[in-house]
Amino acid sequence: MAKDAEKLLNKAEKLYKAMQYKRAAKVFSSAADLSLKLKKYELARDCYVKAAKCSINEQKYSFTLDFLRNAGNMSILINNFLEAQNFFREGLNYISNLRTLSDRNYNFILFSTLSFLCLFVKGKQEEGLKLVKKYRSNVEDDFFKESQLIRLITNLTLSIKNKNESYLEKILTNFESYRFHESEINLLKQALVIAKVNTSLKINLKFDKDVYTTNDIIHLIMEIDSKPLLEISNDPFFNYKIRELKISKISITLSDNFTSYKKPEFPISINVGDSHITEFMFKPHFQTERPFIGPMVLTSEINGNLNFYYEFSEVLEPVLISPPPSLTISLKNLKPPLIGTTFPLEILIENKSEGEAIDLKTHIEFPENLKLMRGTLEKQIYSLKPNENIRWEINVKPTEAGDYIIKIIAQFSDPDKNLITESKEFPVPIKL
Repeated sequence: MAKDAEKLLNKAEKLYKAMQYKRAAKVFSSAADLSLKLKKYELARDCYVKAAKCSINEQKYSFTLDFLRNAGNMSILINNFLEAQNFFREGLNYISNLRTLSDRNYNFILFSTLSFLCLFVKGKQEEGLKLVKKYRSNVEDDFFKESQLIRLITNLTLSIKNKNESYLEKILTNFESYRFHESEINLLKQALVIAKVNTSLKINLKFDKDVYTTNDIIHLIMEIDSKPLLEISNDPFFNYKIRELKISKISITLSDNFTSYKKPEFPISINVGDSHITEFMFKPHFQTERPFIGPMVLTSEINGNLNFYYEFSEVLEPVLISPPPSLTISLKNLKPPLIGTTFPLEILIENKSEGEAIDLKTHIEFPENLKLMRGTLEKQIYSLKPNENIRWEINVKPTEAGDYIIKIIAQFSDPDKNLITESKEFPVPIKL
């Protein structure tokens, strides 16, 4: 049989060179059919393409469409879906030459649908929809609205968009009505596998804490559960075993106050039936009225061949608050402390945090052998904002030598009126 196919191909090439296009088309077609039986799909594809060229030269456009459709089918058999789409799309250029309106209506929708399905299984759904809309004006309104294939495209699109299996059920109910070739049926089933994965895949997101401050790193845990995909593999209708789900990228929409701090390593490969946990980290920079993380889009692949985008529409709103104010307290000797001698001490209260300290009250506790000569042991101010400080001096006179402790206590409220107390002790050695 292989030799017979080779002989036919040689004969067809000679006829083509002799510009006997009608006979060449028939022989190319016979060579393609024989190559198909031998499962030499690339050779069969090339023969159908040459047969189509012959038909174009003969202006036999109905044959041209048949040959281009068959060429596309050969590309489907070798899983080269984008190549198949090119053949179907090329066919759209010749449909206007068909004689009857009904043939034009039917073929515009058929070749648009086949192009859409090829683009769909390669993650180019939007491009497929644009193509269908482009040729919408070439089809009568009533024919377009009543077309089962247009409903197929609509239900397939809505099942992905809404994660709703009821649209897939509508496709399955009408499955026998689609006038597809065998390889095109397999193409449709692979499109349905993608849609079914979209409606079945389970993704759960959770934060590691309930409340974050703008100083924290937000940890977002993502769990991907592929166990529901086993049902697809076990369903004889699909006749498709899902071995691996691979995620090559995850795009996340963030509010302006967030940036990504750490992303997972890609690709993420999940054996079907397993669960996978991955982690994202985000850094908040400031508060906003409605901070959000999401939605997400997962650039995904099944078995290294079928491509799709999984859109996770949930928007998470982490609770984000300002960090509580924190004060830095320091005490400095301005002169060496000696017994019986008055010396100055400088007290410094600094707000190096991002939060405002409200209604600040400061109190200094002295030991009995240190006598306050000048200044005050208490200070009170309404507010100490970030990067502000308060500084004052007191004069102290020790009555005995020894090691003493001075304690400074600061009490204040944060912007949410939570009371905060900070204190610090300072050793002051007094020499003779």
